[in-house]
Amino acid sequence: MSDLKIQCPKCSNEIELTEQLAGPMLADLRSSFNDELAKREAQASKAIQVATAQAKEAGRVEAAADQVALQERVKEQDVKLREAQAVQAGAMKRELELKDKEAELELTVQKMIAAERDALAEKLAKDAEEKAALKVAEQAQMIDGMKKQIEALKQKSEQGSMQTQGEAAEMVLEETLERAFPMDGFSPVAKGVSGADVRQDVMLNGAVAGRILWESKRTKNWTAGWLAKLRDDQRASGCEVAVITSVALPDGVDSFGIVDGIWVCAPRYAVPLAMSLRQGLIDVAGAKGRAMGQESKMEMIYDYLTGTQFKQRVDAIVERFEDMQDNLRKERFFMEKQWAARAKQIDSVIASTIGMHGDLQGIAGRSMPEIESLDALVLGYDDD
Repeated sequence: MSDLKIQCPKCSNEIELTEQLAGPMLADLRSSFNDELAKREAQASKAIQVATAQAKEAGRVEAAADQVALQERVKEQDVKLREAQAVQAGAMKRELELKDKEAELELTVQKMIAAERDALAEKLAKDAEEKAALKVAEQAQMIDGMKKQIEALKQKSEQGSMQTQGEAAEMVLEETLERAFPMDGFSPVAKGVSGADVRQDVMLNGAVAGRILWESKRTKNWTAGWLAKLRDDQRASGCEVAVITSVALPDGVDSFGIVDGIWVCAPRYAVPLAMSLRQGLIDVAGAKGRAMGQESKMEMIYDYLTGTQFKQRVDAIVERFEDMQDNLRKERFFMEKQWAARAKQIDSVIASTIGMHGDLQGIAGRSMPEIESLDALVLGYDDD
């Protein structure tokens, strides 16, 4: 049994719905609902058809409007395209005109360059010539400066070389004299000390018989000032004799000689000259010891030592000595012949020495002492 109830619109009583009562009502309601639904569906379908028709019409209108708008845009694009083409054509025309002007300008420049080429080449050549002349002048100035520097260095080198040669010459002179006269004393002057090079103390029986002052020179030219300096050195040292050995000799002196009281000789004549000078000093010292106060004999001996005869004796000794040196240099080629020649030359030297001793004995008389070594030479010479 259904609990559904309805109220009567007229009496307001509630009526319980049963299947018998509700069936026809439900059928009517369904029929009314279906009719209303069909009506509404028809209305909706019609509305849809109308809307579709309207939409289609609106689409046609819109499409037509779009086509018109598209046509307008196409027209505008055509206008713009024509304008762009016109602009491009103008640009191309201007580009062609610009290229023509550039070509014309380049041609003008080429003509100007061609016209000024000779002048430019001449200017460049002139500039190059000026630069070359300037460079040559700079190089000449540089070479001149280098020459001056080289000359200064050369002078310094020559000065150093001359100083070294001078020192070497002093040592050679001292060694040569020491070998020739081992009994004498030699005192070299120290470097930096004013004075001559070597002092030779001639020894006789353990005493100094006299002194010889030696000065060695190795320069290319003779200097007269050497004489005055050596005289001052001689006075300061108290030496009886002073000698300058020099490669360059003064005018009038070929081998050796006296110039203003100073003996001057070439280096190779130093030993023979020393032999003669020391023998004279020994003789003078002996004469002084035997005859004190006999000034006349001393003056005679001094005159003899400074006279022509003594020089001739020394010349003979030096000449023989020079011959000996020359022959000794040829000894390897003419050994046998040289021995004989040397013996004769030594005999000649001995004879000259004996003659000089005899000259002194003739002056000094019996007061002249006998020289044992000289007597031995005389005996040997007589035996030969």
